[in-house]
Amino acid sequence: MLDHLIKGATVVDGTGAPAVVADVGIRDGRIAVIAEPGTVAEEFRSSEDASGKILAPGFVDPHTHYDAQLFWDPYATPSLNHGVTTVAGGNCGFTLAPLNPERPGDADYTRRMMSKVEGMSLVALEEGAPWNWNSFGEYLDALEGRVAVNAGFMVGHCALRRYVMGADAVGGQPSEAQLEEMLALFHEAMEAGAWGLSTTQSSSHSDGDGAPVASRHAGPAELIALSKAVAEHEGTQLEAIVAGCLDQFSDDEIELFVEMSAAAGRPLNWNVLTIDAAVPERVPRQLVASERARKAGGRIVALTMPILTPMNMSLGTFCALNLIPGWGEILGLPVPERIAKLRDPEVRSEMLRRATSKEAGVFRRLTHFGRYVIGDTYSEANEGLTGRVVRDIAEERGQEPFECLVEICANDELRTVLWPMPTDNDPDSWALRAETWRHEDVMLGGSDAGAHLDRMCGAPYTTRFIGDCLRGRKLASLEEAVKMLTDDPAQLFGLRERGRIAEGYHADLVLFDPERIDAGKATLVHDLPGDSPRLDSKAIGVNAVWVNGVEAIREDVVTGATSGSILRSGRDTRTVSTK
Repeated sequence: MLDHLIKGATVVDGTGAPAVVADVGIRDGRIAVIAEPGTVAEEFRSSEDASGKILAPGFVDPHTHYDAQLFWDPYATPSLNHGVTTVAGGNCGFTLAPLNPERPGDADYTRRMMSKVEGMSLVALEEGAPWNWNSFGEYLDALEGRVAVNAGFMVGHCALRRYVMGADAVGGQPSEAQLEEMLALFHEAMEAGAWGLSTTQSSSHSDGDGAPVASRHAGPAELIALSKAVAEHEGTQLEAIVAGCLDQFSDDEIELFVEMSAAAGRPLNWNVLTIDAAVPERVPRQLVASERARKAGGRIVALTMPILTPMNMSLGTFCALNLIPGWGEILGLPVPERIAKLRDPEVRSEMLRRATSKEAGVFRRLTHFGRYVIGDTYSEANEGLTGRVVRDIAEERGQEPFECLVEICANDELRTVLWPMPTDNDPDSWALRAETWRHEDVMLGGSDAGAHLDRMCGAPYTTRFIGDCLRGRKLASLEEAVKMLTDDPAQLFGLRERGRIAEGYHADLVLFDPERIDAGKATLVHDLPGDSPRLDSKAIGVNAVWVNGVEAIREDVVTGATSGSILRSGRDTRTVSTK
């Protein structure tokens, strides 16, 4: 007997094949039958009429930071609401495990690092997760059986270094014995089901003390040794971040990526390829790494977002503006000193010079201050400014845009919420995106879901992209769009029997209304442990989501089911060899 029969749905199976109308039956967590409407003879416990609706495989998000959130939010909201049934975590070199049992203080260091580098609430990290593990396997076991999505995790290089080297992980180099211990720890994690290695050498990543995170101190030999270890385990991967990911790779960064992927014989993915027609040289330069990797026996895949993710900025709290060269030291001052510095014309002039320099990389996109929109305000002096564009206010006041923005924020003691309007929302940039998405070494993703919680909300990229393909710019067909969000990432990660609607595959499914599917406006909510804030976005037109055959979402409301699986390398992933 079938558990559930979805009748008359327009099935987009994830392979890119043309959509067909069919009945789809689920049994024991799998897709048991796909048949012409009305021809299924087997009895069923429940059914629904899906006429006029699209049935697609559950979406796969290749770059998230749900490592902690899943403990207090097993539904990985809002990703699950937007049809995401499988998430890849443990990215950018940052994981909550392993933790050295001889140094209980390492858990506090990890929490403070995650709060700083990934914009997670420190209170939520302290109160929302049990922190009752030491090994990576124990961390996976702590999540097993209690999540509503399928989740797989890389091992963070920072955690490996911290476990073995302690405080010396920041600034130090491992001895031969320490490197051997690190490799043994890494092998143990992969044997327990870790997907492989994630690491960062990005200048934008600092720990809770403001120091470069541990993996930034690793030399090429250490990275290659870890990459070679990946090759010894089935179904494993590499994920890496370097400074050039934010703009354009240096020759040394390209060489490092190529050597790592070739040494592992596994794909390496990086985040995120920013596509902007105003910088036409960026995409070709970034894809040089992929071309060289193929020649060397490796594969390098660039992640890129198919939407423009709105960002919430502030001069009062840590955000992307802090990552502009020279800005961090000013924006890190106590508020009264910060305001005094920002009001100094010479300081502002130097800040703007640094912000528009080549070294600012992709953050140059944030420096068009006249295009900023004022969000929430908190003082009588700023009454009526919410929703207005800074350029217009500056013209009225006879000020330069940045000067005007500073005065508005100073009136609120820097609490003002700022919304930068994207500079790359032009037809040429969208045409370049559509072309780039079809490159064999470019994949959609990079949401950072679970991180930067009160600053951005990338999780709804799936529904917003499909809505745009159906009713907006129409830069990809529905079948192409679904394949990009399902089978493409499933194939990269070697997910076993996921990413397609096919008989025998796991029943990870999303049913949606093609006339309505979209994502609602990002709004600030306070639903994290400790009443901490985050940005959320409602799913529009998503009728239901099934994870392993169990209904997890119905009309944007979680059902309470926790049918997700912790996906472990080898058992749930196959090797995707580059050779």
